Amino acid sequence: MKCRFCGQELNYKLLSLGTAPLSNSFLSQKHLSEMEPYYPLEVYVCDQCFLVQTADYAHPEDIFNKDYAYFSSYSDSWLTHCREYTEKMLQLFSLDENDQVIEIASNDGYLLQYFMEKGISVLGIEPAAAADDAIARGIATLKVFFGKETAQSLKAEGKSADLLIGNNVLAHVPDINDFVSGLKILLNPQGVITMEFPHLMKLIDQVQFDTIYHEHFSYLSLVCVEKIFTAHGLKIFDAEEIPTHGGSLRIYACHQADTSKSSSIKVKQLIKREITAGYTDMDNYLSFTEKVQSLKREILLFLISARESGKRIAAYGAPAKGNTLLNYCGIGPDLISYTVDKNPRKQELFLPGSHIPVLTIEAMNIDRPDYIIILPWNLKQEISEQLSYTREWGARLVTLIPRIEVL
Repeated sequence: MKCRFCGQELNYKLLSLGTAPLSNSFLSQKHLSEMEPYYPLEVYVCDQCFLVQTADYAHPEDIFNKDYAYFSSYSDSWLTHCREYTEKMLQLFSLDENDQVIEIASNDGYLLQYFMEKGISVLGIEPAAAADDAIARGIATLKVFFGKETAQSLKAEGKSADLLIGNNVLAHVPDINDFVSGLKILLNPQGVITMEFPHLMKLIDQVQFDTIYHEHFSYLSLVCVEKIFTAHGLKIFDAEEIPTHGGSLRIYACHQADTSKSSSIKVKQLIKREITAGYTDMDNYLSFTEKVQSLKREILLFLISARESGKRIAAYGAPAKGNTLLNYCGIGPDLISYTVDKNPRKQELFLPGSHIPVLTIEAMNIDRPDYIIILPWNLKQEISEQLSYTREWGARLVTLIPRIEVL
């Protein structure tokens, strides 16, 4: 297997999570008795460019198909993040109705709606079913995968971006060179790219192994992303750490020939921090497996002990990260009876692999479990507020990543 960026042979395995189904492939009752496809879930690290990446077993068309159940608009805190992002971009780059904003992986229009409200021309690019929701809301959306070919086609039609956005998509692309090449083609000469992606340093430092699943092809440090963008004629001129998804980076990039953007010292400072912390040192990566295995044992001990003492355990949420955790730890309905989710497209289905049923929020009010496991732990503050009423019957909220915490 070769590195998907630099082509170097991959000799170092960061982690193996065994085999797992696709994390957003929910099952209906009638499909529970059918064969469920499992794929190896293995992560390697390149000792030349330090790109952390999954082995290629699942094809993107199988992952982001018509049944892909992720919709961005069901998280209030994420929508707040997007509103604040919109206001910040308007102020930083003086965007107005003459500018074009294009978002790659625009999902159900969760972000572009706020630019539309400001009278700015928008275009979404989204291959999954969520695009239909965006189109129904009047948000122009192209249902294709993005890469060099799509960028060239749009450019030939006279479309290009003054602000080109990619939130949580850079990690999702199997051909990262094709994707970043497309960014350069679609960007206006003095346009700006912003990309947000989970920060590899947070993943490893906080043992966030559940953020590893097949649709995440890459796990990114700034050291690596700068190499990739530089190789394609783009310059990262600013970067900031943001709290979303358990700790993310937002990078700002432009054409290398664009001298109108001043480079921030924050880019060099963050790269230096990564290097000092060992993110160009293979020993730092190779100690990760034991940390993950230790946390797995702690999680199982907690759940088994709770069940043996007669406690009822349910979960909140049906995120992809939760499915990685449940399948790697071998957790099924015998330990967690069910989960609930706000997204009606997931309700009355079953989680892939574990076959834990997904119910409506109201089901929890009837059952009144003793422990509620918050599977999207990155949203624990928002969810804790939503579930504050469960204190009436003495329920305890629990997160399992980066450590077991009874709230």
